[in-house]
Amino acid sequence: MEIIRKRPLILTIICVAGILWSLMNFIFIFSPFIKKISDWAPAIYGVIVALQFISFVGIWHMKRWGVLFYLFSFFLKQSFTILINDIGISEKVGIGISTLFIVFFLIYYRQMDKEL
Repeated sequence: MEIIRKRPLILTIICVAGILWSLMNFIFIFSPFIKKISDWAPAIYGVIVALQFISFVGIWHMKRWGVLFYLFSFFLKQSFTILINDIGISEKVGIGISTLFIVFFLIYYRQMDKEL
């Protein structure tokens, strides 16, 4: 018998916001700013955005791997930002919001399913 886990409202709100944010970030993959950095920057940024999107889908389905993907993509994005030396006010706000998301993800982590 399968246990159906009810997704808390706060995770629903975070997932919807995160999916929309990921879709908006997908547009930036093709921006001239990313292309000016180097030839490999759009590909790396694209992988980061894809990982974020996939992580929100996993969290939407209350899967623990979604939280792990989000943590991995968060640290990957911070490393990328440091590498390209793009630490501005918007990045600091993004770090704050991402940290808040991580806190909520970790609060509900035990309620999430271990299986794929």
